[in-house]
Formats: sequence, C-alpha cells, structure tokens
Amino acid sequence: MQLTGRWMREIMVDLLLKEAEKNVKLCYLEADLMLASGTHEFKNRFPERMVNVGVAEANLISAAAGLSVSGMIPFTHTFTAFSTRRCCDQITISVSYAKNNVKIIGSDPGITAMLNGGTHMSMEDVAIMRNIPGMTVVEPVDGVSLAGLFPQIVDHDGPVYLRLLRREAPIVYEEGATFELGKANVLKEGGDIAIIASGIMVHEAIVASEMLAEEGISATVIDMHTIKPFDNEAVIEAAKKTGAIVTAENHNILNGLGSAVAECLGENYPVPMKRVGVKDHFGEVGMQDFLAEKFGLKAKNIVDSCREVLAKKEKKA
Repeated sequence: MQLTGRWMREIMVDLLLKEAEKNVKLCYLEADLMLASGTHEFKNRFPERMVNVGVAEANLISAAAGLSVSGMIPFTHTFTAFSTRRCCDQITISVSYAKNNVKIIGSDPGITAMLNGGTHMSMEDVAIMRNIPGMTVVEPVDGVSLAGLFPQIVDHDGPVYLRLLRREAPIVYEEGATFELGKANVLKEGGDIAIIASGIMVHEAIVASEMLAEEGISATVIDMHTIKPFDNEAVIEAAKKTGAIVTAENHNILNGLGSAVAECLGENYPVPMKRVGVKDHFGEVGMQDFLAEKFGLKAKNIVDSCREVLAKKEKKA
C-alpha cells in the first residue's frame, strides 16, 4: 500500500477494505458523504456491510450502536462537527455508557475544514470526546501513522474516535515506523524544551524545532497521537528532562491536548508551559494557510511560545 503522496481518505479506504477482507464483522456507515470520503469501493465490494443513513448523524450513531450489540464492528464517518457535537448524547449513552464497540471517524478536523467554514469547523471535538468515559481518542499524523494505528483501532474492544485529516498530510514518518495506542512517539530528542503536538501540528513542531536549533535551542518533539488514554509517562519524562513544555494542537486550547498535558504536569511534575492552539474561537471560511496564520497555528507561533516558556524557566532557576 502506498502511504505517501496520497490523500488520507484514500489510505483510510484501503485500510477499511483490507480489514473487511479479514474480518466479516467489520461494517461501515456513512452520513451521505461517500463522495467526500471516497468509500464507493467499500460499497461495491461489501454492499451488505455498507449503510448510508443520509444526513441523519444521530441515527448514524444509533444504528452503529445497534450493529455493535449484534456483534458487528461498525465504523461511522462524517465531518468532525457532526461526528461529535451533533451526536454527543447518542455517543455518550448508546455507545460509551452501553459499552458498544463503535469506531467513529471525524474528518476535516479544525482548520482543515477550510471553505466549509465555521459550521463545519469543529474546534472542540477532542474536548467533547475525551470527556466521555471509556472513549479512546486518536489523531494520526500521516499515512504511515494511520496505517500503523488502524489495525489496533479495529482490535480495540471499545469505542474509538478517530480524528482524520481527509487530504494529503505532510510526511512525518518513514514506512516501517511502529505505533502503540496510548503511547506517544518521540520524534526528536532535545534537552532545553519539549514540544508536544498532535495531528497537523506535529509537522509544525518539527519545523519549529529546526528554527530553534538555529538559535542554539535543543527541543524534544513528541507526537501525542493518542490523546486518550493519555501517555502521562511520556509527558513527565519530558518535563524532567527539559523543565519546559509547549503544546501544539489544531483545536481549542480548552480541554484538548494542551489541557491534558497541563493536568498531567499539575498533578505530577509542574514546569513552565504554554499552549499553542485556537484561543476559544469559532472557525471561519478560509484556506488552511490563512486560517493557520489567523489562529496562530504556525511553526513561528510555536517558536515564540518556546521563547516565552524558556524565559520563565530561566527566571524560575
């Protein structure tokens, strides 16, 4: 399977087909977005395991919960806003409370919704999903990480929210890289500060670390691909090693990755930190680069935050 130079949705469909070939229990439910998700081939190959419920997202989750009760492993898909905000009660009660094995794909996270605008641009989906008991929350960085995590998502006995970039992703991992649900990946080692990122911000974190290196600052870069269950151990280790943390996420800084890191540090090993992300704001129409600039989701914003945190670290010392 080619994992680079392709849209993430194409890789996702290939992975769904591969797993469906092996596991007759895997099925797929869509909310009238087959064109956006590119899942026509799944319908052609497994018509008896494909359901398009139409623009009825609450019904999408309820139907998936029912299929799980019958022993199936249902995957659902719609945009992040409708996979979470619109279906929150169905997910909470019919999926998580009932302990049903439903895998929920939310596509076009944060600013990657671009021209679909504020109504489709969910800046709070991670916050919603990490607050639901029993929910696993995963955000792959590129095709390699998606392919590495996907079989584990299928095999995991319990609900999973997969926050999926639909378009082509910047390449972060080489093929053959290994992944484990609930365990962060350290991409670069550095002793001055640690940057903990997720999703599209991992690439920005790497660029930021290179910019910092030009200033003589050595940064650890961590890909926190699983936001729940959270890898506290990786955060504590980074805090002990560097004494300074910056987080970066394509999401509201409230109750997302940055909050999870702050909770961990506050309870275990407090060090100066700063969160890079959307500052309690709705999305809007625009191209991704424009939105990244507006909401402060660029490598330069990470660098500025690192300088601030390092100044606090020096003052504390």
